[in-house]
Amino acid sequence: MKKTVTTLIILLLGILLIAFLTQSSVIPESNNEMNFKNTSQTFPAPFPSEIDFAGEATPLNMYDVRERLDREINVNTYWQSQTLFYIKRATRWFPVIEPILKQNGVPEDFKYVAVAESGLMNSISNMQAVGFWQFIEGTGKQYNLVINQEVDERYSVERSTEAACRFFLAAKAQFGTWTLAAASFNMGTAALQTQIEKQKENNFYDLLLNDETFRYIFRILAIKEIMLHEKSYGFHLDKKDLYAPLQFSTVAVSQSVPDLAVWAHDHNINYKNLKLLNPWLRQNALAVEPGKKYEIKILKKGYTGTM
Repeated sequence: MKKTVTTLIILLLGILLIAFLTQSSVIPESNNEMNFKNTSQTFPAPFPSEIDFAGEATPLNMYDVRERLDREINVNTYWQSQTLFYIKRATRWFPVIEPILKQNGVPEDFKYVAVAESGLMNSISNMQAVGFWQFIEGTGKQYNLVINQEVDERYSVERSTEAACRFFLAAKAQFGTWTLAAASFNMGTAALQTQIEKQKENNFYDLLLNDETFRYIFRILAIKEIMLHEKSYGFHLDKKDLYAPLQFSTVAVSQSVPDLAVWAHDHNINYKNLKLLNPWLRQNALAVEPGKKYEIKILKKGYTGTM
């Protein structure tokens, strides 16, 4: 009897020891690890039931169209830092771009072309395309922008938007749709015309074009969709987070300015703010030809940049 009890006790102790060792070999998750697992799930971005560009419906019933748009919506949704700044800058620059588009009879949706082109910044590409609308020098001059050593109006949001409108109107007259006009802004009118004639199609969504131009149009559509429904795509910005429109007055300059730093101080601003507001001024002097006049922006006193 004693031997049986002793055996049972030994077996029980053995079971308890095995259970202890097994439990000890499992490293407990830290709170951070558990929280990471709970919050790192990735879900597909919402997909619209319908979408259009400049009133021209996008045929989402076509599988390739749907998948291309799906790609760009997800890329721009999950590249959060980039899209976040699109939204921040839009409150500053859309009020500048929208009236110019309207005055020229160009649909408002073309403001998203500027977002796709430059992120609403005066950037320079590897191909030396410049400004919000990314004009190369030859095309800029073709559409009446002044480009020389001292002045480059590709850096002027107002003047370059006017030039972009001239391009879009001419392209719409040539190709018949706003979608093709936007596509030609990326690949060039001559190249697009060649593909239309070669493929015997005149609808953007029926054409086989280079991947860059295909992505370009769908990226514009994705940017439009996200910016119109930002909260649905996870972007939650308060008014204080947005960039306020710049507040300035303008001074008409019809005579050459030998030193813009001196000119700035004479107008109660500094050289930095002069150049930030007027990035089209490329040197520290401005030569003005007879009969020519430039409008220079002057930051309003007390402007803080808050909404």
